[in-house]
Amino acid sequence: MSKHSKESKPQAVEPRVHPPEAVPETAPETQPPQPSIDDTLLAELSTAREENLKLKAEVEDLNEKYLRKLADEVNFRKRMLREKEDAQKYGVSSLLSDLISILDDFDRGIASAEAAKNYEQVHEGVIMIRKQLSQMLENKYSLKRFESRGTPFDPNRHEALFAEPGDVEEAVVLEEYLPGYALHDRILRSAKVRVRIPGPKATLSSEQN
Repeated sequence: MSKHSKESKPQAVEPRVHPPEAVPETAPETQPPQPSIDDTLLAELSTAREENLKLKAEVEDLNEKYLRKLADEVNFRKRMLREKEDAQKYGVSSLLSDLISILDDFDRGIASAEAAKNYEQVHEGVIMIRKQLSQMLENKYSLKRFESRGTPFDPNRHEALFAEPGDVEEAVVLEEYLPGYALHDRILRSAKVRVRIPGPKATLSSEQN
């Protein structure tokens, strides 16, 4: 045998087969736990209780505000009524204080005249005090006496106690029995007057009849 025949033939190499890689198994998707009917009712009940407490607090707050408002209104009405009563009772305090000083002047004048036995002095003192009073009422309180004699008759300013026809184109005040007074632009007292009105003069015979 030849040398080459003695050599062994190379053995065939079998291919190495790798086992298939293991594919990781995916975990099944888990659903979130659904609340039970009891849990839902409890949650709704808790929410309702909270809303109820909130509404009760709002009602109490509104009721408290209403009571405070009502008390303020009652107190305001009482205060206004009290101020009105005080104004009616003491509204003339300033005027009376001024009149007291005039009374003091009267007392001093009378005492002085009695001591001197001079009644002419009393007359002069009365005239002086009357002038002082008139000036005080006009300057401080805007109470002014208005003249009527010889002026056209005005029913807003005059009260005719007597009227006689005469040769005039419009009614005229002939005589003033009681003077009139105005406070600012308002007539406080109408003057009592005798008036001559347009018309034929009265004859002596008609006057006697």
